[in-house]
Parts: sequence; structure tokens; C-alpha cells
Amino acid sequence: MSAEAPAGPARTRLPLVALAGNPNTGKTTLFNRLTRSDRKVANYPGITVERHEGELRLPGGRTVRVLDVPGTYSLSARSREEEIAIDSVAGLRGEPEPDLVVLVADATQLSRNLYMALQVLELEVPLVVALNMSDALAARGASIDVDALSNALGVAVVAIAAQKGQGLAALESAIERALAAPDGARPGARWQPGSVELAADLERVGAVLPPEWSRGNPARVRALAAWALLSLDEHDELRDVPEALRRAVIERRAQAQQTSRQIETEIIRGRYDWIDALTASVVREGPQARTATERADAVLLNPWIGFPLFLLAMSVVFLALFSWSEPAIGAIEAGFGVLTGLVRDALGPGILRDFVTDGLIAGVGSVVVFLPQILLLFLFIGILEDTGYMARVACIMDRLMRAMGLSGRAFVPMLSGYACAVPAILATRTMERQRDRTLTMMVVPLMTCSARLPVYTLVIGALFPPTLLLGFAPVQSLMLVAMYLFSALMALVVAAVLSRTMLKGPRVPLILEMPPYRTPHWPSVLRQMFQKARTFLTEAGSVILVCTIALWGLLAFPKDAQREERRETLAAAIAAAETETEGRESQERVEALTAEDAALAGEALRESYGGRLGRAIEPAIEPLGFDWKIGVGLIGAFAAREVFVATLGVVYGMGGVDEDSTTLRERIRAETRANGEHVYTPLTGLSLMIFFALACQCMSTLAAVRRETRSWGWVLFLFAYMTALAWIASFAVYQGGRALGFS
Repeated sequence: MSAEAPAGPARTRLPLVALAGNPNTGKTTLFNRLTRSDRKVANYPGITVERHEGELRLPGGRTVRVLDVPGTYSLSARSREEEIAIDSVAGLRGEPEPDLVVLVADATQLSRNLYMALQVLELEVPLVVALNMSDALAARGASIDVDALSNALGVAVVAIAAQKGQGLAALESAIERALAAPDGARPGARWQPGSVELAADLERVGAVLPPEWSRGNPARVRALAAWALLSLDEHDELRDVPEALRRAVIERRAQAQQTSRQIETEIIRGRYDWIDALTASVVREGPQARTATERADAVLLNPWIGFPLFLLAMSVVFLALFSWSEPAIGAIEAGFGVLTGLVRDALGPGILRDFVTDGLIAGVGSVVVFLPQILLLFLFIGILEDTGYMARVACIMDRLMRAMGLSGRAFVPMLSGYACAVPAILATRTMERQRDRTLTMMVVPLMTCSARLPVYTLVIGALFPPTLLLGFAPVQSLMLVAMYLFSALMALVVAAVLSRTMLKGPRVPLILEMPPYRTPHWPSVLRQMFQKARTFLTEAGSVILVCTIALWGLLAFPKDAQREERRETLAAAIAAAETETEGRESQERVEALTAEDAALAGEALRESYGGRLGRAIEPAIEPLGFDWKIGVGLIGAFAAREVFVATLGVVYGMGGVDEDSTTLRERIRAETRANGEHVYTPLTGLSLMIFFALACQCMSTLAAVRRETRSWGWVLFLFAYMTALAWIASFAVYQGGRALGFS
């Protein structure tokens, strides 16, 4: 290492080895092999991108830290992941400079992968190249002269097959030798500017680099100047970049354009000319037979066949998230129900019991209940990524999504939003640009998640007749389908609006290297799946739990001593009546006592802080056709949308109901105002469903957005715009319907 200490935190005693490379090169698989899965997971400072570190014990007994750098096609940074890559490799903006970079290159795509290797060489950072997938290269009859490539680059090159564990011992030995090499053994830059004009551009930009970046190294200055010319412009998303540097880049680019020069093209072409000459001398191609990947892509990327097959694959994912997780969700809910019953029996009546059961246990349950969907979602995402099909998904959907201002990668999170917005928001991590991730997070909650289904079921069953439209189409089924289509349409419309206003940005073309199809590395897939679930439980889950307990407090207080004493007496009477000999009279007594207890519970809810808040917001929701009772339901639904049904049951003095409760439906249909008008009509029901389709009635979603954006501003914006949109749409439906004579 150089004598000058790098900026940022002091080094630990263990040498740092940064594992870098293009996406889909098997970098994470190699990381897991080297660290034996003994790794620490955190986030990079100031950004929600996971940072994986582990330890590797080298053959000579020396232990080193291994950092898994986010995959990127080059060190030219236009996204947060690419920014982290340059920071981690070059030791910028608080990141320690690595003692060694191990660049994982796909041996079957050597030319493209050497571009990043050349950038590391230019920075004069010690380097070892791991040629992964050498077995796949040999299978197609091609080979690479490893010794010749090593001599040309001036660094160790090791052929490996990470998935099979081949060549890892040789790689570890190469790492050990590179770390033991003297400082003077660092390779120099292998590319020089091809013109006087480009050399002047690099010199001018290099002159304004912060001293702690350049560290007095001319080769490093030239490399970072080239990075700046390729990365910075008026629309980049990079942080902590000196304004003088950005101005210098914009100025040099503008001057070049006056003489019809393209600086980016000159730099990239110059590097690839050097790389192409090198690969031509070290790669020996085999017979040019059509590969299995090419044959598969002829079908899967075919515009007529590929799209239906893609829809079929996505339907499987959708069914899994929506239906296959239901038994596990039911089991979790049943388990928490049993636990609640045991605690109720153990503690006896009182505020402590209510807090533990209705606040604490219910709060934990509202977090854990998402776990099956999160596990399934990231299992499928892991399989799609590991097999190489995820890149094809993004390619197929890119044209449609780009028309709405979204990336093709946004389709999978939006589709999984039909099951639950929380795992869908977590799935936006597969997208490269922060702007695209934020835009997708802002529209995913509009997709009709499974938590809205109980509300739709209750309203449609209570207020819309089970008749046939045109003699064959059931009205109730059509209404349900219409709500799902409405949510998807609104999500696309909002995406189009936001992409042209608040989240405006250049339309960056989707550039993907199609990786070869391969069998998933199941240990890596499963490890990622459980790691994502753990992250959700520990971080987003903590926010959800706090909000659930706060909501319980709103609906549980203030307490009325006489009413609570009467409810305790009723609870004892109900328990005694249930132990009596079965008979009609005993059953009627239990039902009467239960009805009285439910009526008292409804009265307590009406007088609670939440009930008072419902009355306070009644003037705001009355134009939508809602009364204060629906207002209380909306407040309760903030914990989870499906709570709306149970909250209405309590408000109407009928505890323990669900969306299929015939009695609750009858009470809703029979509810009247003081003037004799029905509170609930088909028009009111439609207005209510529209409100639920568009409003952000889910604190779990807000917690997930807070975790992913690390910004309360986006959380407040999401809640505000969805609430405003829901109110306006419901107002238009209800008041417009009344103006047209509907009820």
C-alpha cells in the first residue's frame, strides 16, 4: 500500500480484499465459497444497499476481510450501486482503499469483463483476476491462454468454476501472493488517451479532483478524470461530488461537442481497442455451434412465443404469492390466535392483558404474517436471477414500462404487489437507478394487494346483487375483476405523471448482458431468501410493531370503569353459561350475553380516542358518502387494511366477524341515517372500494418505504398523494353518481 493513508475510517488490522465484477458473473457464489458463509450483513452508509463482508483464512494462515462489492458493468457510475463500486475499489468518500481487488470475470464474455479490469488497473490498485465459468467455456470447445493473459495484464489470472468449487485453492494462493507483494509491484495503467484533445480534457478535469481522491498519483488522477467524464452530468444521481468537478466535466463536454467530438465515445473506444487486441491474442475459439442459451433465447425472446411464456411464468409467481402462501399465513394467524387465548387465560381481565394480546401479540403477528409471502417472493426472484431469466424479463417488459416512465425491471415488483406491497417494495432492490426504485415504490401500493380483498368481498357481498349481467356475467365477480384492473391502470397512470413531474429524469436505455442459462446455486438462493426475511423482521418490522401498539392505544382508551366492570362480569357469565349442559335455553343465554358484551365493546370503541377521531374526520369524509363509523374503520385499517372488517364489526356491536359474515352484511344493508336514508348503498360501496383501492391505508407499506428510501419525506409524500387521490376519486364517483341519479 502507498505511504499516504486513505481518507475515511482507519483500517482494521485485517487486510481488505474487495470482490468486484459484472452482474451475473458468479461473484456472490464465489464470495460464499471463500467466506464459507461466515459473513456480516449491513448497509453502506447513507444508502439502502446491502454490504456483505466475511473473513477468509488463506493457506499460509493469514486472515483477510472480504467485501462483496455490488455488481456493475464498469466503474463509470450513474447509479448508486455503480457509485459504491468506484468508492469501494478506489477508496473514495469514506470507504477504505482495499489492499487487493479480486475481479470476477465471466470467461465466456472475456472482452466485456476486461473493461472493468482495465479500469482497476488504471487506478493502480493491486489486482487478481478470477476467470469464472471456465468450465462453461471449455464445454463449448473454447479456451483462454491464462499465462498469456496474466503476462499482458501484469497481474495473476486464475481459472475457476465457483459453482463447482474448482480452482479456489489456486485463487486463494494467488490472493496470498498478491498481498505479500511489495508496493512497487502494482501494475501501471494500460490505456493512454488517443488524442491531444482527450489528453487535455483529462488534464483539465484531473486538476480539480479533490487531493484526497488523487493522492498525488498521476495514473490515478487520469483514471479518476476518465471516470468523472463518463459519470457526471446534469442528471446524475451521485452524492458528495464536488461542484467544481461537475462543472469542469460539463464544460469540457460542451466544448468537445462544438467540434463534434464525443468524449465518452473516445474513452470507451480507446479502451476497447486495447482490450480487443488483447483478447484476440489469448482467446482460442472452438467450433461455432449454437449454444443451449442461444437456442433457448430463440424461443423465450421471440416476440410471439416469448411473451405468452413470460406471462405463464409470472402467473406462477403470482399464484404462489397470492395462493400458495395462504396455508402458511393461516397457520401463523392460528398460532397467534392460540397464543392470544393462552395469554388471555393466564393474565385474566385487565389493561395488561389487553396490551399484551391486542397490542403486543397482535403487533408481532401483523409483522410475522407477511413472512410466507416475503420468503416466496425472494425465492422466486433468486431463482429467476440465478437461472438468467430475470434479464430476459426486464428485456421483454421494457418497452411497455418505459412508455410509462418505468424501467422494465419494475414489472416484477408491481406484479408481486398484487399479493402484498411490502415484499414488492423490497423487490425494487433489483433495479439499478435510485430514481427508478423510488418511482416504482411510489406506485406499487396502488396495486390491489390481498389485504384489500376482505374489504371488497364484504362490500360487494352486502351491496351488490348476486344477479347476472346480460344473462351470463355475474355482477359480483365482474365488480371484483374491475377493481383489480382499476388498480393496475391507476398505477400506470400515476407512474406516467410522476415520471414527467417530481421524478423526472432522462430515459436511460436498458442495457443488459444476457447471461447464459444455468442451474440455480441453491445454497446462495436460500441464503439470500432468509437474509431478506430477517432484514424485514428486524428493521421494517420494528416500525410496524410500534405503530400497531400506538393504534391499539387509540382504540382502547379512555377506559370507563363501570363499563369495564360490566364486561368482566359478562365474560365470567359467558364462560359459566358455556360450561352448562347444552340445550336451546343455554345457547340462547350465551348468545344474549355475547351480544350484550359486543354492544359494550362497540360503545367503548365509539368513546375511544379513535372513535372521537372518527367523529372529528366525519365532515371530511361525508362528501364521499361515509359516516363516522366508516371513519373509525378507516383509522383501524391503517394497521392493516383487512382490519377494516373487524373494526366495523366492533363498531356495530358484533365482535368476531369477517367479510363473509351474513349478519354484518345485513346490518350494513339495514343501517339508516336520522332521516331514514340508507347509509350504505351500491354507490356508497363503490366509493368506499375506490377509496380503499387508492388510499395508503397500510403502515407496513410506509415502514417498508421508509426503510428503502431512508427518507421520511418520501413516506409523507406517498401517504399524502395517495390519500388525496383516493379522496378526489371517491368524491367524483359518489357526487357524480348522485348527480346522475344513482344511489
